[in-house]
Amino acid sequence: MTDALKRLSDEGVAIWLDDLSRKRITSGNLAELIDQQHVVGVTTNPTIFQKAISEGDGYDLQVSDLAARKVTVEEAIRMITTADVRDAADILRPVFDATDGQDGRVSIEVDPRLAHNTKATVAEAKQLAWLVDRPNTLIKIPATQGGLPAITEVIGLGISVNVTLIFSLERYRAVMDAYLSGLEKAKERGLDLSKIHSVASFFVSRVDTEIDRRLDEMGTDEAKALRGKAGVANARLAYQAYEEVFSSDRWNTLENAGANKQRPLWASTGVKDPAYKDTMYVEELVAPNTVNTMPEATLEATDDHGEIRGDAITGTYAGARADLDALEKIGVSYDEVVQVLEDEGVEKFETSWNDLLKSTQAELERLAPSEG
Repeated sequence: MTDALKRLSDEGVAIWLDDLSRKRITSGNLAELIDQQHVVGVTTNPTIFQKAISEGDGYDLQVSDLAARKVTVEEAIRMITTADVRDAADILRPVFDATDGQDGRVSIEVDPRLAHNTKATVAEAKQLAWLVDRPNTLIKIPATQGGLPAITEVIGLGISVNVTLIFSLERYRAVMDAYLSGLEKAKERGLDLSKIHSVASFFVSRVDTEIDRRLDEMGTDEAKALRGKAGVANARLAYQAYEEVFSSDRWNTLENAGANKQRPLWASTGVKDPAYKDTMYVEELVAPNTVNTMPEATLEATDDHGEIRGDAITGTYAGARADLDALEKIGVSYDEVVQVLEDEGVEKFETSWNDLLKSTQAELERLAPSEG
């Protein structure tokens, strides 16, 4: 059996797991994935934590203590989630040290209800960095209009950032600009740029889900022929933009001062449509200096039957552009799709956050000590 995950790593793709729970930490499963399946990072989001906390009894002891102290539900969530991130960061620390800080990272998201509030996002990012208190943490900030200046400010403070919810090429360029502006601020402050890292999470499968839905409504042969092409094409053109920005004079100045490139991270790589190969968003997006964050099912599928054929992105840009142009030609508006996806993305994380508040509140009440 070919070791597809090793081949993927050898091609310069960092494999991160898009999941975290206390059970995964305490059972030794996370350490096993690092040891045996080339996992070198972990991403979390409100949906992942909501699922983890509402399933099983792994959090009962901590929740019971929090209930005894009568903490607010918001504080309880922060204590619970930062404890998991801290423990996962400790497990990944050897990877962090071995890769000089590039990998071995764990991401934690700012409260998604603050997505459009720059000042509150910056304050939350600082608080999370302080609470987790591990050098191998990435603070996740959404690439909303309100998030962009927050990214610059947080990077400028020397805090490493995972920029999330990127759907459009235009917004991705704005994200890279925000990162470079942040590095310039950090440089002015005399901070060590080599210690600041960032990834830009470009979402893939959700683009196909939304565009395929529109193509199915059209129902023509021409529309059907374009199904399942947009997500990969969009990501490939993002990599082209990455290559341009990180070979510019502006970048070279920062690189000479010790700065690290902001790697593109392929997010939402679990295939939603059973008509497509379940490893599509891994195999078609292989390129040097990228990250692929996978749900466990995608990781297992890649390990089992993934076919890694080397760099699948460089040299594909004309074809990718043609695919997106063909969609525009038959009436699928790219700008409209990516805006819908961003709005939905923020909304989904807000919903998960509210569900997390509800389920945590219920657990606090269930485990509260009787008075007396």
